[in-house]
Amino acid sequence: MDYHLTAPFDGEQLKTLRSGDMVYITGTIYVARDAAHKRMQEALDQGKDLPIDIQGQTIYYMGPSPAREGRPIGSAGPTTASRMDKYAPKLLDLGLRGMIGKGKRSQAVKDAIVRNGAVYFAAIGGAGALLSKAITASEVVAYDDLGTEAIRKLEVKDFPAIVVIDSIGDDLYIKSVEQYHKE
Repeated sequence: MDYHLTAPFDGEQLKTLRSGDMVYITGTIYVARDAAHKRMQEALDQGKDLPIDIQGQTIYYMGPSPAREGRPIGSAGPTTASRMDKYAPKLLDLGLRGMIGKGKRSQAVKDAIVRNGAVYFAAIGGAGALLSKAITASEVVAYDDLGTEAIRKLEVKDFPAIVVIDSIGDDLYIKSVEQYHKE
């Protein structure tokens, strides 16, 4: 099925999604990669607040290229999500509701997704120029010194993604392989 969602998410909005569903996200999402996740973890370890309120938010694992004239952002394709797996469970427990990336996730992340009623979405790798067209605004909001790894606040309109791991733990990557072997 296809769904049009508004970010940030509430828990109810995500409960209806199932792995394999196509979604179009409109609203506010954040960008953070490895270095930003490491800094957020260090802040938490030191008892400090995160630089953003992640309650109900979605983090897109992406490092943008420079914006062309007249555009808010350059190519905006996903990066491999598993690199954030050591940080994701804690952020999910603190209220993160969505993650967008590419590739498989660890069992610890899957458990945290289910525990918190969250969702892992995949964006299409190699389609960064196309995905950037769904981004209407981009602003660095934390860790500016990290350059392309800074935390950015994005405004998106009909950003396309696929539900990979839904709030009950069904994993599209596993289901697809099982279905293939049955045929």
